[in-house]
Amino acid sequence: MTTAVATEAETGTRTGVTDLPEVNAPESLAPRDARALSRLFFDKLAVLEEGTPEHQYARNTLIEMNMSLVRYAAGRFRGRGDQMEDIVQVGMIGLIKAIDRFELSREVEFPTFAVPYIVGEIKRFFRDTSWAVHVPRRLQEARVELAKATEELSTRLGRAPKVSELATLMSLSEDEVIEARLASNGYNSTSLDAAITNADDDETALADFLGAEDPGMELVENFQSLAPLIGRLDDRDRRILHLRFVEELTQAEIGEQLGVSQMHVSRLLTRMLARLREGMLATD
Repeated sequence: MTTAVATEAETGTRTGVTDLPEVNAPESLAPRDARALSRLFFDKLAVLEEGTPEHQYARNTLIEMNMSLVRYAAGRFRGRGDQMEDIVQVGMIGLIKAIDRFELSREVEFPTFAVPYIVGEIKRFFRDTSWAVHVPRRLQEARVELAKATEELSTRLGRAPKVSELATLMSLSEDEVIEARLASNGYNSTSLDAAITNADDDETALADFLGAEDPGMELVENFQSLAPLIGRLDDRDRRILHLRFVEELTQAEIGEQLGVSQMHVSRLLTRMLARLREGMLATD
């Protein structure tokens, strides 16, 4: 059959393995020879006890003999930007799953059975690792369906489809379609250092166009400094501050609640605000 398989007269069958020949460099077998030997090894693998050295030998040899299937399937993904070595390693997982689940009684050639497993594992790898921002699996899958539905409806309608039309075609609610659209934004990312060309053909970093000073940040800092100062006021003063700046009552309304004049409330507020201002300036 091939020089890679030693005859029984030269080496005998492998000790303890019923009728399984030694296979030299199984990963280098021609595809035709690999298919023929695979049938023999699968036949023996079905009757060998799992976990025994004989079973392990048969399984490992099947993996090595069919590595060409992984290289063939991985070649379809060369343009994805990932290291081919990583893609092949992922494809090997699919090959191993196919070997563990294959049965000769299926009456189908092993390569026909195995390639979908290998390709499926590689696609799953891209689906799980190609997103710039991690989103749930269901939304990753919904993005693919959304793209197909959008293309179909755009062709059929001659315009961009509405959310309601997409929801009907995809058998989803409108909220789920909107969620899938938002999730799609996480598929690709751009570096903040990416160069953007303006109208004058000058290049500027993307970061220069993004972000602005948030005035709320200064408020947060002020609140953190103000909290202990307010904590030192007595109950009446804290109540006056609450009525004035939380409930937004007028000084006259505050005076009515406290039983004092509006002028007295004004003097109290002026005194408290001056003390708080001095405390804030002292902490800067």
